Amino acid sequence: MEWIIGALILATVGVVVHGVLGMDWSPLHRRGGLVPLRSDLHAIYHPIAQEIEAHATILGITLNDAFAEREANRGEMAWLVMGLAKGEWERLRELEVGLLNTLANYLPTTNVIVPVRRVSADNFKSQQVMDTVSLYEFLDRVLFSSKQRYSLRLRVLFRTCTLLSKEFRRTCYEGESAQDSSPEVWHRLDLYFHDFDLIAKETLLAFRSLLACQSPEGVREMAADLHDLLDRGVRVSVSASSE
Repeated sequence: MEWIIGALILATVGVVVHGVLGMDWSPLHRRGGLVPLRSDLHAIYHPIAQEIEAHATILGITLNDAFAEREANRGEMAWLVMGLAKGEWERLRELEVGLLNTLANYLPTTNVIVPVRRVSADNFKSQQVMDTVSLYEFLDRVLFSSKQRYSLRLRVLFRTCTLLSKEFRRTCYEGESAQDSSPEVWHRLDLYFHDFDLIAKETLLAFRSLLACQSPEGVREMAADLHDLLDRGVRVSVSASSE
């Protein structure tokens, strides 16, 4: 009981200090969640964003096709199409995890204050993710260091990405094995995609904010690492400025 009271007191103090110091009024928040990027940084950001957004769009279209087959009472075909969606989901997961790992690698060498956008549990729909993000929201309020808060954000994005992928694969396997066309199963798949797509968008926002904080040397090194990430069946390329 004592540790709960202590945690609540710490959380209250954290909220007060955040308000007094104006920690939430960073350039990130003043610009609606987007950190402005110079043209050389945008040349690095855009191909990654384009690749992730393209796979998210393809995944959404494929899932819509599967839902359409299910609504037309073609259950077997619906699960065949869902098999294509599973492959697209996995590629998007690889991109998200790879990008999150890259950001985690460059955070320790970042020597400026990193703008941090708070991830809200209210924006998600699946209960597992809402519970995970709710815990993150509590912890975020008791951390004062921008690096600690940004690191926490990366961890929650990685954890929710992994959790959603596990639940999506499990639901697909069980549903396909039983040829289950019940509304409950397909509703869960719909919620998982909504949250997975949101995690992709939050990951890109995290990428944008850290990229803007890198030194010229860090920018060049990050560009090389991201090129390797996209090099597996990629349609776009990343370039680093010589500035």
